[in-house]
Amino acid sequence: MSPTVLFVFTSANKTLTGGQTGWYLPEAAHPYYVLSKSCDIDFAAPAGPNPPVDEASVQMFKDDESVKFLNDNLVKAKLQNAKVLKSVNASDYDAVFYVGGHGPVLDLAVDSDNIKLASDFYNQNKIVSAVCHGPAALVGVKNAKGVSIFAGVEATGFSNVEEEQAQKVKDVPFLLEDRIKELGGKYVKADPWAEKVVVSGNLITGQNPASAGPLGKALLAKLSA
Repeated sequence: MSPTVLFVFTSANKTLTGGQTGWYLPEAAHPYYVLSKSCDIDFAAPAGPNPPVDEASVQMFKDDESVKFLNDNLVKAKLQNAKVLKSVNASDYDAVFYVGGHGPVLDLAVDSDNIKLASDFYNQNKIVSAVCHGPAALVGVKNAKGVSIFAGVEATGFSNVEEEQAQKVKDVPFLLEDRIKELGGKYVKADPWAEKVVVSGNLITGQNPASAGPLGKALLAKLSA
């Protein structure tokens, strides 16, 4: 049996300032091609089919895997048939992975179906992973004792400096670095835009787009262990 991984995408396509957003292309593409050789992967989003891609990420990332992802017929089918998050059961998967982009800060962070699903994954001792803004999907997630899964553990995610350099501070309801710290997390980071992946038990987080492929490798190693 191959390991099973659920990729969760945002359904949000507008930021607080009205800018276009969605899921971030390389943060889906790079982990997907690390994992798809040996894992069965399903896609899901709060609104189900055709989650919106961040158009700026399509323009910015022209690497082989990102271009391939957009043109891959299997990927297209998975996106067109993405499951509605409410209908997904954590017990059907070995791990969940949250794709970044500014969207998750807007919808997944406060989506009750998502918070329940991610909590189920975590409390069933399954792997919970997220890259860049993806960890925003986990800020409402608690362990079996009702405590934030970030409390007392090392984690990363898009840094305040990166948000400032991207000029997107006003586009999101909170800054991820600040929120992880507020929840009692030991936030760690690399230099802006440099690769950083943190493995804290079954919680795996990556800082930014450069961390997406390496996070896929860390997730695969954990699944294979």
